[in-house]
Amino acid sequence: MNNISSEHVYGSVRVQLQRRLAEPAPGHVQLLFGPRQVGKTTLLLEMQRAWGEHAIYAAADAPAAALPGWWDQLWHQAQQRAASGRAVLLLDEVHFISDWSRKLKHQVDELRRRQIPLHVVATGSSSLQLGAGARESMAGRFERLRLLHWPAAELAAQFKLSKTQALSQFIRHGGYPGAVPLLNDETRWRQYVRESIVEPAIGRDMQVLEKIRRPSLLRQVYAICAHHPAEILSLQKISGRLTDKGALETIAHYLHLMEEAALVAALPKYSRAMVRQRAAPPKLIALNQAFLATATDQPSPLPDREPERWGRWIENACIALAWNAGQQIWYWREEPWEVDMILSGSWGHWAVEVKTGSFGSNDLAGLSEFCRRHHDFQPLVLCDATYKKVALAAGMQAMSWEDYLWSGLHP
Repeated sequence: MNNISSEHVYGSVRVQLQRRLAEPAPGHVQLLFGPRQVGKTTLLLEMQRAWGEHAIYAAADAPAAALPGWWDQLWHQAQQRAASGRAVLLLDEVHFISDWSRKLKHQVDELRRRQIPLHVVATGSSSLQLGAGARESMAGRFERLRLLHWPAAELAAQFKLSKTQALSQFIRHGGYPGAVPLLNDETRWRQYVRESIVEPAIGRDMQVLEKIRRPSLLRQVYAICAHHPAEILSLQKISGRLTDKGALETIAHYLHLMEEAALVAALPKYSRAMVRQRAAPPKLIALNQAFLATATDQPSPLPDREPERWGRWIENACIALAWNAGQQIWYWREEPWEVDMILSGSWGHWAVEVKTGSFGSNDLAGLSEFCRRHHDFQPLVLCDATYKKVALAAGMQAMSWEDYLWSGLHP
């Protein structure tokens, strides 16, 4: 069982979907969306097996879906299946259907008018595309389920791994379930992530969001983010490292699109004033550790050999975990102070400093200053287990980053 309190992990989404499909049909369309390779198709196929002959699975990105009459034939078959009792239509990658929301609205309204007991589940990789289409044409007819990157505990639950194995795999290789069988061959694993996940997400899925005028610039912005995990970089600095120069507004827009695609988060600075928040440089977080591992051909860092790089990887993993659990995240910096993560959401309100290796109470001055100014946030230090006593002696809560990556936080 996953210990992380999040509605976006695979096991939790599966339970929610099963519960909703147990309700009387026709009900709301269930829109299941999330990035590539997090288990959306796997979940639909699980539902197909569970429902047996009462389920129809169809992939909207398959060649057959481009044939004339495919859409009408699919719904005719689904309605026939429901004539003998409740049935479910499992429609994968629905956003590849032209004008999908209008067409789906028409069919759903027909189900309701005729009281045909057919559930509908549709998936897509694009939260913007699904969200916009649903809001425009399907108001009151749908519910959303968002499936995000897997945490270590979910890997352990689904692949029967120990806590130590799952945490090591999560930190060094990320949480893609489809890549797990390839981990014994590092070269093959890297190729799979680059060619089957990253490249299609940038080159195909994001084109569904909108026409990308400069795809080479988009790829370069992604590469910079993957090379600089948990770093604060101004748009000017990002622009200065690009081979293809682009306007700052274009770079900011591409960062926004990559966050919508669950590739990279550009964290804003925490500030009570929205103008100051928008003007501050973003903190770059890769939302899956696999992006760090495949950014170069370097092996993942070892704490004793590359302590600084290791520290960035751990900080990135800790912040990405909270983002993927649906928390709202910022960083804070007021010279000379800085706090790695400001967190607000179902986990509570926390100011979090991530430390690897040794540290002293003076290294927690930024955390202390932030909480002095903002009393509604609790201070927390995530550190190596042997150094928790330093944080506790400074009057702050402490937790090993291993335990945090395993279970998250609780209010």
